[in-house]
Amino acid sequence: MALMSKDLLGIKQLTKEEIELILHSAKTMREIVDRPVKKLPTLRGRAMINLFYEASTRTRTSFELAGKYLGADTVNIATSSSSVVKGETLLDTGKTLEAMGVNTIVIRHPLAGAPHLLAKNLSVSIINAGDGTHEHPTQALLDMFTMVEKKGPLDKLTVAIVGDILHSRVARSNIWGLTKMGAEVRLAGPPTLLPKTPFEQMGVSCFYRAEEAIEGADVVMVLRLQRERQEKGLLPSLREYAKYYCVDEARIKLAKPDALVMHPGPMNRGVEISSQLADGVQSVIDEQVTNGVAVRMALLYLLSGGEQKDETAH
Repeated sequence: MALMSKDLLGIKQLTKEEIELILHSAKTMREIVDRPVKKLPTLRGRAMINLFYEASTRTRTSFELAGKYLGADTVNIATSSSSVVKGETLLDTGKTLEAMGVNTIVIRHPLAGAPHLLAKNLSVSIINAGDGTHEHPTQALLDMFTMVEKKGPLDKLTVAIVGDILHSRVARSNIWGLTKMGAEVRLAGPPTLLPKTPFEQMGVSCFYRAEEAIEGADVVMVLRLQRERQEKGLLPSLREYAKYYCVDEARIKLAKPDALVMHPGPMNRGVEISSQLADGVQSVIDEQVTNGVAVRMALLYLLSGGEQKDETAH
């Protein structure tokens, strides 16, 4: 089995079987990431561009490493030093890169639908590394992979997602993926950051008290509070938010004793998550970062036309 599309634009478009294929492939790739020598010739001769219109550490770097570990030639483009500052359109930038013989473009863009525009007009593979507040599919895939590795089948899990749900592309991708795989998903956040109707229509439960969502959960995923939301009057203050929604030792005790603590990063310590919890024994935050490389390796491999084969592990 291979992926049905040349692109990865969102979790919503993937079938359950495709998600399972990616997670299965990532298991092999994780073994490669753990090796002292990681270089493979799998994608030798293929070129990948990281085209990021927004700042990123984890996603951009892990895509770059994923490409290099598989033998691809990887190039990072900072839009601040590209023709974008001269007024070049996104589509023209994409067509220019395609004309150079690039095989894959990984794009992060502040506007929802930007990767879809490129995918529709270019023949190269497009991977969505985050578009506006719409989706962040590879983050959801690495989150699901981490859960499976630590907890087993997703359809047995209850996952609580706490924080700024409204503006989170991570939350949306995880909701699509987890519900598709059969997990129970609970959301918690202040009313200004969690409009119930649209999210409940996605098949999840919504709570305004973090404690209600966390109680009995197998996984507690904490979202970054985007500080710019405070400037828009959506929050009284960071202190007020932390009082009611910071996931700390007291709140995590409501979850199952062996519950995982997750965060996509970067973290605002003391605001949405306590330092003790972020660095504690239940935290798999560093594991998420490592798994991000493995999942992105799996995607690059599968989108290049490869299927899961034994020789990849040799």
